[in-house]
Amino acid sequence: MRRIVLTYGLIAGAVLAAMMAITAPFQDQIGFDRAVVIGYTTMVLAFLMVFFGVKSYRDNVLGGTVGFGRALGAGLGITAVATVCYAAAWEIVSHTLLPDFMEKYATYAVEKVRASGASAAAIAARAQEMAQFQEMYRNPLVNVALTFLEPLPVGILLTLVTAGVLSRKRRA
Repeated sequence: MRRIVLTYGLIAGAVLAAMMAITAPFQDQIGFDRAVVIGYTTMVLAFLMVFFGVKSYRDNVLGGTVGFGRALGAGLGITAVATVCYAAAWEIVSHTLLPDFMEKYATYAVEKVRASGASAAAIAARAQEMAQFQEMYRNPLVNVALTFLEPLPVGILLTLVTAGVLSRKRRA
């Protein structure tokens, strides 16, 4: 199982890292709203490797049957590997290609509140919140943890669906 988890997890991680590296130089042209759509679409496509990895594990290692628990374990392993790749890629990309990312994001978040017609108090509160977030994000452990949490829910959801779809009991 370890070989399948690493193989499919690294493929998914490579897709996530490559798309991040490809789109990072175009951050200003893409914008934050479209970047979210592109990012999560890429995550869904990358995490399809969970399905193919669990299917390969079921068909080639377990003789065509896998229980929900084993399928879930393999899928979570693939998700973990891909998510670690994503977090590592973000650390490299954010420090080399996007060193001012957090400042730009904070400005965007405050401007979005301002454009919605919010009160001066709401705008000031959002600005304060973003200043605190920027300070927190400077801590490398917090930065990595938050980055790790971005793709994780997508991977877990696709793992649960995959385990449900591909799990089969042995027929007596």
